[in-house]
Amino acid sequence: MLPEEKDTPMPALEKVFQAAVANNASDVHVVTGEPIIFRRVGRLIKIKSQRLSQKQAQAMIFELLTEPQQQRLEADLQLDFVVEFPDLGRFRGSAVMHQHGISAIFRVIPREIPQLDSIGVPEVIHTVLENHQGLILVTGATGDGKSTTLAAMVDALNSSRSHHILTVEDPIEFVHPIKKGVVNQRQVGRDTHSYTNALRGALREDPDVIMVGELRDLETISLAITAAETGHLVLGTLSTSGAAKTVDRIIDSFPAKEQRQVRSMLSESLRAVLTQRLIPALDGKRMVLASEVLIGSLSLSNLIKDGKTYQIHSIIQTGRSSGMQLMDDSILQLYQAGEIGEDMARKQMNNPQLLQEAAA
Repeated sequence: MLPEEKDTPMPALEKVFQAAVANNASDVHVVTGEPIIFRRVGRLIKIKSQRLSQKQAQAMIFELLTEPQQQRLEADLQLDFVVEFPDLGRFRGSAVMHQHGISAIFRVIPREIPQLDSIGVPEVIHTVLENHQGLILVTGATGDGKSTTLAAMVDALNSSRSHHILTVEDPIEFVHPIKKGVVNQRQVGRDTHSYTNALRGALREDPDVIMVGELRDLETISLAITAAETGHLVLGTLSTSGAAKTVDRIIDSFPAKEQRQVRSMLSESLRAVLTQRLIPALDGKRMVLASEVLIGSLSLSNLIKDGKTYQIHSIIQTGRSSGMQLMDDSILQLYQAGEIGEDMARKQMNNPQLLQEAAA
């Protein structure tokens, strides 16, 4: 007679994640000394639960980690990882040690890869993705949906082209199924030692499209530009707040003696910069996307080569017919469409005076 199988107990945080998904939360905070905290529509909400002791917080977090992950967290004092529950979805975790013990923040990853249109990405991005080589950057602050947009871009390419798409992510968030193309996803720390290690190998793996989760250092940026210059379509993210700042950030990452060459390379390879900002909607139930769009052109190429990036603002203003737009224009459109309130629009705009001018 076979022994009875014992059910594996549900991890304590699985119930918390169920509640987070049911309440449309974007993030879950597990913090020593605090109750469980949800972020919903941009606001932090403490749920009715006991404050977690250091021992409780560590037990809840460690329960989700493998033994090697636990060891790495204890050695590095921080860890990025993903946990998955088959009937619930995937959650990107970031655990850190701090003065009160241990904490972890979990981002709720939608079960379905969203479509570009459904998340409010401008229509011109579909045209941008028709490029077969060059560099496309998605930028914005942490939590402004860069990874979601990048996943939607990869899915659009995977659905329309029989291409080999290679991604490098830390960690893998959305899992891409086989469609028209082939998507090979590599996770830093598990499938490759670093972004730079993966990018060096990528050029020998016959990719048509390379997606880099984050252009976080000089070497990664350099390899991404080189890949874009040598016939690949490269998608990546940067934590910058505007198109002009993105171009400056890339160039300023290099030593002064190399910047002239980088300007030349970037001017030839840059196809678009999409800067995102998620803003609470007027109904208080969702976030809406405001975006700034810079499209590659001969005029832009010349500005970058000549070091006149301060004129990029004007390029966007005069390029509206080709799909370009400033962040303030996008926010104004959301306000005029009744998606966001006047106070929120005023708070988010670089030049709130535009609200009065539009009303006049």
